Amino acid sequence: MAVTLGQAEQIVAGALAEGRRQGFMPLTVAVLDPGGCLVALKREDGSGILRPDIAIGKAWAALGMGVPTRRLRDRLADRPAFQAALAAASDGRFVAVPGGVLLKDAAGATIGAVGISGDTSDKDELCAIMGARAAGIATDPPEPPEDWAASKL
Repeated sequence: MAVTLGQAEQIVAGALAEGRRQGFMPLTVAVLDPGGCLVALKREDGSGILRPDIAIGKAWAALGMGVPTRRLRDRLADRPAFQAALAAASDGRFVAVPGGVLLKDAAGATIGAVGISGDTSDKDELCAIMGARAAGIATDPPEPPEDWAASKL
């Protein structure tokens, strides 16, 4: 099973709505299917021109390694050569910073990923999780980091 276009549109709408509710900077949201193909992408007015590539790279990295990008960042922090190799192997589509979240079905299988870029990585991740919730889809991670509010400073 893969995330559908309808679900992807709900994820994007929910993520953007959360960003507006929170007063975040303009966001770009990308939803990929389990094979890494783009299902939906929206870039808000004022979101920079690199944001689509970054959002896709976050979702791609999560899918490629099978874990959310927050976990990737933490695991690869002291392994820059391996991180560079992953970026090269993925033609630069590997962005290992928070904001890439796996989408899960009821059985826990990965059905896609959402990647967001536009504000701080913690805020991007929050919007990714809230967008999936708006579509009724579970995520890995299931919750935003407990200290995400500290990034509001």
